[in-house]
Amino acid sequence: MTWGVSQLAEFLASESALPDAPEARAPGSAPEEPLLHLLPIPAALVHLRHGTLHFEATNQPFQLLGFGTAASDSPLIRLLGSKIHAFLDSDQTQSEFGWQVGEQVDCRRFRVLFARRAVDPEAKRCLITLVDQTGELRTEHSLRREMAIDSLTGLPNRSGFGDVLEARVQPELAASFAVLVINLDRFSRVNACLGGIAGDELLISVARRLKGALRGHDILARMGGDEFGVLLAVEDGYADAAQVAKRIQGALVTPFRLSDFEIRVDCSIGIALGSEVGGDTEDLIRHAQFAVKRAKKSGRVEYYHTRAFDIAREQFGIETELRRAVENGDMTLSYQPICDFASGRIVSFEALARWTMEGGVKLSPDAFIPVAEESGLIIPLGRWAMDEAARTLALWDAAAGRDCGVKIAVNLSAIQLQRDNVPEMVGAVLDRHGVAGNRFTLELTESAIVSDPDRISRTMQALKGLGTTLAMDDFGTGYSNLAYLQKLPIDLLKIDRSFVSGMLADRDKIAIVRAVLGLAQALGMQTTAEGIETLELSQTLAAMGCTYGQGFFYAQPLEADDAYRYLCARSA
Repeated sequence: MTWGVSQLAEFLASESALPDAPEARAPGSAPEEPLLHLLPIPAALVHLRHGTLHFEATNQPFQLLGFGTAASDSPLIRLLGSKIHAFLDSDQTQSEFGWQVGEQVDCRRFRVLFARRAVDPEAKRCLITLVDQTGELRTEHSLRREMAIDSLTGLPNRSGFGDVLEARVQPELAASFAVLVINLDRFSRVNACLGGIAGDELLISVARRLKGALRGHDILARMGGDEFGVLLAVEDGYADAAQVAKRIQGALVTPFRLSDFEIRVDCSIGIALGSEVGGDTEDLIRHAQFAVKRAKKSGRVEYYHTRAFDIAREQFGIETELRRAVENGDMTLSYQPICDFASGRIVSFEALARWTMEGGVKLSPDAFIPVAEESGLIIPLGRWAMDEAARTLALWDAAAGRDCGVKIAVNLSAIQLQRDNVPEMVGAVLDRHGVAGNRFTLELTESAIVSDPDRISRTMQALKGLGTTLAMDDFGTGYSNLAYLQKLPIDLLKIDRSFVSGMLADRDKIAIVRAVLGLAQALGMQTTAEGIETLELSQTLAAMGCTYGQGFFYAQPLEADDAYRYLCARSA
């Protein structure tokens, strides 16, 4: 039979559970035997007379625990006497609590229940029962311990590390602590090339070295995969944490021996100081993980700073609204004219994405394009931009009743070139809107080309097959490789505005622009200078042999209808 607390309470409340008080029995009659012997758990009937507690009855399980048969000698009365007195003097009919007996190593844990039928000031008596929870709690403690330990390294895992932080890092003492997160570089390659067993062996060896590099009171944990965490007690926050980080890096300098290989393992380290935490101590881990992501990009130890975290949160907000804007068609394109220096005619417009957020704030492309690239939204955004530009060009042709005489330049992101089937997408757009490929200039950055030269070369050849013009945007600001210019089907170089703006007052900029123009001429390419803002600059670039010009001197980016009117006015 299984006894729960509710069943036990019902039993204790029944009329037969407790015998009548001695005062209620007939003179000379024998006391009733209480039903304690029916209970499978230790139980005793206690009576308070003249300020002293007495046992009216005890059952065998109670006596086997060593709690005795006489209240005056019972450890239970000695240890819980004050609680029993308080219960009998109260108006409660039940009281339940946990009780630990003995030292921590061999202690016993019980769930104790005081119960009585009703409150009777004249007959203060109650039934005491004990449920032994020692085994259950030990098992629970053992399971919790196993759940908090990494089975491979024997270190605390992510959950266990969090428990350590919660126990040690009190809010008022948070400034005395720091958390380091260590991420192993190239670990995935070891796993892939040498197998999981070698990877596990490496993690165990790394854990040993990290442990040896730490101080005795520092706590090392394996957060998961190839990531470790360290809780540091610090006096001089940045200096102490930096010193430990340096020792950790030093500990990993010596190569690890795995099978027939000696492998050097580097690491990225992110640090969060308790002084930066304003709330939950779990933020320490989260902030350190944020810092280690920055460390993987920068190649140096990074500290968490509130401003960097705020920027990241702001970017997540931008990402959320940008995704909604792309899905709902809330983006717009503006068109900036490009002028032919030789004829003075407008021969092209560059399509530029524009976004007004829900609150009416106009966000610069410099703010939302990097977010789109990082989140992958640049792919649907790029597809939309190509489709919208083709739709606009078709409308201009329809308004003119013929070919309106201009091209539209559309930017292609490096991410889009890597992940999307750009030739297929462009071909579908051209067919959908009935415009020819030679009406478009597709602009690629140098970083897009060097990311995967062979693949990008095939993509560019396919785009050339559609009749499009290919331009290298922002030439000179990226990873310039003259071999690419010779091998790839590039038709036009765009000279970045950083070289053009202020060129007339800077001999070095003039020399760079002249060199780019000479290179383009030698390779049979046309050139476009960005950032032209004055007539003098326009005339100088024309005299130097530049093909096209673009900038505020001609016009700022215009909405589609305004751009068409501008084109008509310049063509009149």
